[in-house]
Amino acid sequence: MNRRSLLRALGAGAAGAVLAGCGVPAAYVEPGDRAGRDSSDTDHRLHFANWPLYIDTDDENTSKRPTLDAFTERTGISVTYTEEINDNDEFFGKISPALMNRQQTGRDLIVISDWMAARFVRLGWVQEMDRAKQPNVTKYLDPQLRSPAFDAGRLHSVPWQSGITGIAYNRKRLGREIRSTGDLWADDLRGKVTLLSGLDEAFALLMQGDGVDITRWSADDFHTMCEQVEKRVRSQHIRRFTGNDYIKDLSTGDVLACQAYSGDVIQLQADNPDIEFVVPEEGAELWAESLMIPNLARHKRNAERLIDHYYDPEIAAELATWVNYVCPVPAARDVLASSKDEETAALAEDPLIFPDDAMRERLAIARDITAEERTDFTKKWNAIVGL
Repeated sequence: MNRRSLLRALGAGAAGAVLAGCGVPAAYVEPGDRAGRDSSDTDHRLHFANWPLYIDTDDENTSKRPTLDAFTERTGISVTYTEEINDNDEFFGKISPALMNRQQTGRDLIVISDWMAARFVRLGWVQEMDRAKQPNVTKYLDPQLRSPAFDAGRLHSVPWQSGITGIAYNRKRLGREIRSTGDLWADDLRGKVTLLSGLDEAFALLMQGDGVDITRWSADDFHTMCEQVEKRVRSQHIRRFTGNDYIKDLSTGDVLACQAYSGDVIQLQADNPDIEFVVPEEGAELWAESLMIPNLARHKRNAERLIDHYYDPEIAAELATWVNYVCPVPAARDVLASSKDEETAALAEDPLIFPDDAMRERLAIARDITAEERTDFTKKWNAIVGL
């Protein structure tokens, strides 16, 4: 399942029901009630929950994770690493009862998509980090990712990896370039286009195609976008809405263009150089999946040290060669560029891992859907998508 897993009809409903909870006083945790007794000084370990296939592994022994092993060797802190996050809503359902009831989750560090991270911040379910103890984060965090609307100053979150939602297409099969989101609606692509089914994943790029500033979009912008998508569904221009299976559709030629994630396309291009990824002229969404420390975590200081470890440019570069998403540590580019391995050095020049200035000018982080908006917006979108 893709790391940017899409909203399920059941999952969206469950999350919406609980998060009408954003306005329920019992769900919100006051700042003074978030920290637990930190055992880091005497208990040199931590529990890190992440998505599958989202960390480097040893070529000969996939159970070994070189960057994690390096952390343990340097600090003496052992890491229990679990690949248990398959879907944002599913994971929310797994740990929300403990957080709501002010209990430990058993995890010191988690990685969730920023639109879900926004809910955790609003609910007061994650702890503020001590940046004085994270010099690498302070120095090397990508300036474009430093202050998302949901977490001003990134006090409660640090990007694990970032990425771009843009357009992927088969240039050879299509026979022309795609430069803008509007190009998807050309007659020769009727029935050959797919969009992402998850509301949080899909809406920003579609709004940008209409010239909307997604950092401050309005309800009117949302409804206009939905009306346009609904019209193209009725005309059968949009073939279907997908999860990660757009990869198969694009590879087989069942679709010629689709909404896609930058990291997926890098992997597709290794097998099919005719696949291209486009940041449209009107812009594309820059997103992140972020590290957060849940309330009452028993090893907060250890978790902060692990986060800072991954912001060492050498470590960030090693991780970037494996996951192929946008690296949140731009300084890692110079590390890769100096590699004697040609394939590794070439990654430093890939704008989908290290966006250049021209691309960055077209990237924006979308305003999150608020708790008040979510129920109605999700219902409207899911009716169009068929969830």
